[in-house]
Amino acid sequence: MTLRVLAAMSGGVDSAVAAARAAAAGHEVTGVHLALSANPKSYRTGARGCCTLEDARDARRAADVIGIPFYVWDMAERFDRDVVQDFVSEYAAGRTPNPCLRCNEKIKFSALLDRALALGFDAVCTGHHARLEDGVLRRSVDLAKDQSYVLAVCTKEQLAHAMFPLGDTTKAEVRREADRRGLAVADKPDSHDICFIADGDTRGFLAERLGAEKGPIVDASGEVLGEHDGAYAYTIGQRHGLRLGRPAPDGRPRYVLDISPVTNTVTVGPREALDVHEIVAERPVWLAPPPEEPLGCRVQLRAHGEVHDCTARLDGDVLRVTLDRPARGVAAGQAAVLYAGDRVLGSATIAVAEHSPV
Repeated sequence: MTLRVLAAMSGGVDSAVAAARAAAAGHEVTGVHLALSANPKSYRTGARGCCTLEDARDARRAADVIGIPFYVWDMAERFDRDVVQDFVSEYAAGRTPNPCLRCNEKIKFSALLDRALALGFDAVCTGHHARLEDGVLRRSVDLAKDQSYVLAVCTKEQLAHAMFPLGDTTKAEVRREADRRGLAVADKPDSHDICFIADGDTRGFLAERLGAEKGPIVDASGEVLGEHDGAYAYTIGQRHGLRLGRPAPDGRPRYVLDISPVTNTVTVGPREALDVHEIVAERPVWLAPPPEEPLGCRVQLRAHGEVHDCTARLDGDVLRVTLDRPARGVAAGQAAVLYAGDRVLGSATIAVAEHSPV
């Protein structure tokens, strides 16, 4: 069946090959580049950042080679409100957000998809490395590039209008195919940083927007060990850059255990104090039937993180996940994504990570 497909083209190799595959499959494909920055820079630096003028030009050239119409849509205001400002406010609240996940939720499979459907398109095609089989979201065959975690916030209704042509292909194969198709982006570096922080300096980005506010760094007993310039600059599990006045009595490294925006306090302690045995997560999104009984499955707690055996159960509108073995460095604001094998069952936003006794 021929579909009218809107291909989101970032200017990278994945989205270019995905669009080319959709066109080769006989679909009526139109390419669109999302202008997500109000003041895009002319050039990106290696693999840092995206949404530059160079990226828009690369996307247009790829569309020309494929032979499809191409447009640029300005979504900078929506992106700033729903992704950038959300990122800042989450850090200010002591949580650690995932902006790629939020972009999929609010931009690519909300704002973009809504506009596409309103214009008569049947589906949105992206270069995400994940598989869609009969409405079921599965991991990519290339586990090193798998992006099912950041797609797990999408609803079944949204995925019904999604197309991920690269899920059965490794990244190396994608690059070789791009070269065969004459796409100039075949060797273009991947963007692996937060796209709107092109220099990679997250602390500086947040300081510029939230300002400096000194506060104490304490241990679990409340003893003050040092001072910080802003609690937002720290993440759960962080070891380096703590600037503590003296070493731990046992000489071992200390890690960030807790961030309290209310008291502007950062708590540090030994690595084993990071162990988490139960997670409370909010706003679940189900791609499989919600479990009526405790469900044995697996959970991933951050992008490209480990997968843990667990038992998940619904408690009203809250998801509770009990881990078979403790996990470390679990941060509020990240997603808990449930899997059965390579199938995504659902996701929820981590609100509380309950630590194991030390």
